[in-house]
Amino acid sequence: MIPRLSAIVCVFFACSCDRETVEPPASPIVYTPKPTVDSFIDTILSSDGKFSDMSFRKVIKSSTGHEILPFDPSDSADKEILEGITSALDVILVKFSLETSLTNDEKRINEVSSHFEEALRHRLNNVPGLTCDYPKTEAGKVQRSGYPDLRIEHEATGRVAYLDPKLVETGSLKSSLRTFYFTPKNETNKVLEDAHHLLVGIEHDGNTGNWKFLKWHLIDLGEFRVRLKAEFQASNKDLYQENLTILEGVNKEIEPEPKEKTLE
Repeated sequence: MIPRLSAIVCVFFACSCDRETVEPPASPIVYTPKPTVDSFIDTILSSDGKFSDMSFRKVIKSSTGHEILPFDPSDSADKEILEGITSALDVILVKFSLETSLTNDEKRINEVSSHFEEALRHRLNNVPGLTCDYPKTEAGKVQRSGYPDLRIEHEATGRVAYLDPKLVETGSLKSSLRTFYFTPKNETNKVLEDAHHLLVGIEHDGNTGNWKFLKWHLIDLGEFRVRLKAEFQASNKDLYQENLTILEGVNKEIEPEPKEKTLE
C-alpha cells in the first residue's frame, strides 16, 4: 500500500501592514478541474516569491466569497461597536491583572486566550445594541479553534465584526515570528458574511502565573498583508509502514524484557 501524501497550506502573519492600494502583479496560478500534484507544484515554483506579500482582503474574498468591510470609527454603527470593544477591554485588563484572576491558574500564556475570548463575549453581550458569540461554520457547528474567534453583531444595522484576540508579550510587537495564521478550508470556514475583520493584541508582562495585562491594540485587518507557506507533511503512521521499511535493528546491550507466561 502506498502511503497517503497530504499537504497543508496555511496563510501566515506578514510583518508588513502596508496601506498602499496598488497590488503587486498576480502570481501565475494553475487551475485544473481536479488539481494534481504536478499542477500544485508548478503553481508554487512559478510564483517567484510573490506569495510573500498578499492582501488579506483578497485571501478572504477568494477563500470565502465574502468582503472585508473597512472600519470607519466616524460611522455611527462602527462607533458603537468600537465603544463596546474598548469599554470591555478596559474592564477585562484590570480584572485579569488581579492576584485572584483565573488566568493565574494557567501554566502557559496560550492557555489564557480562552479566558479573554469568554470575557469579551460576556461583556459585549451586555452592551445594549450588540450581540457577541463564537462564530459557527456553514454547517451550524460552533468551532472554537481557527480564525476568527468572535462574531459581534450591531443589532440595529445587522453589521458584523469578527474579532480575534491575541496575547503578546510586551516588547515583542516588532518580532518577525509567526503569530497569526488563517487556513482556508470549506468545512471549517467561519467567515460567512461580509464583515469587519478586527484583531486585538493584548500586551502582558511575561510574568507566568502572575500575569499583568498592560495594554491593548485594536487592528483593522482590511489592509493587512500576509504570506503563504506551503508544506508537505506526514505522520509517524504514514512513515513507519512495513512496506517502506528496509531493515530494523535493536540495541544488543539491552536484554529484552521476558514475556509473561500464558496459561494454556
